[in-house]
Amino acid sequence: MANKTKKTVRREWTKENIKELKAHSKARTPVAKIAKETKRTVGALRQKALHLGIGLGHQR
Repeated sequence: MANKTKKTVRREWTKENIKELKAHSKARTPVAKIAKETKRTVGALRQKALHLGIGLGHQR
């Protein structure tokens, strides 16, 4: 039986993607919802936000 692992798909962050992420940050959209819309993982979104110096989701 063949090992069926999911292949990682890496996509570059375009200027449009970054603009959209900043808009979601400002609107405080939940990270899970952003992940579904952008087809990126929650971890990828959080890492990019950290790199950009913006917050994501709710801040306590």
